[in-house]
Amino acid sequence: MTPKANSTSPPFRIGYGWDSHEFKAGILLKIGGIEIDYPKGLGGHSDGDLLLHAITDALLGAVGAPDIGTLFSPSDPRWKGADSAVFLEEAQHRVKAAGYEIANVDSTLILAQPKIGPHAARIREHLSQVLGISPGQIGIKAKTPEGMGTDNAAIAHAAVLLQNHSSPKPRGSKKKTR
Repeated sequence: MTPKANSTSPPFRIGYGWDSHEFKAGILLKIGGIEIDYPKGLGGHSDGDLLLHAITDALLGAVGAPDIGTLFSPSDPRWKGADSAVFLEEAQHRVKAAGYEIANVDSTLILAQPKIGPHAARIREHLSQVLGISPGQIGIKAKTPEGMGTDNAAIAHAAVLLQNHSSPKPRGSKKKTR
């Protein structure tokens, strides 16, 4: 169990996560909780949403919690085909229980296809709703894997900054209300 933050806890905590999955035919492609029209999806024990997996691990790591694979073992049949939002919700619960809130999320997707640019705004908006922060607190970038030999895979990197509830809020950040 992660100890709850208080006025002597660090004002900020940083977390980093990454994930990768191989493209496979006959699977729906989900990235950032958004379905993307593409002939292949990302294989994985759950729905293969590597961006949500990377963000989940970043949140868990920031509060010193176990990683996604420990909490949601790929050998556990309960998680076969599961919506990755379930994992993200558990990570958010642990962040709040530790006395922190999300200040911002930054991510980079590495994949040859499909192009993420046309979907980035929808992904950002969806993550904004799920995480309860403004779209301006979420970065979505995409790069091609030029020469890396990973054209049939996708990789996601995510970094998060958490702020202690008892710390003063940074200028310009407003918590999104639902």
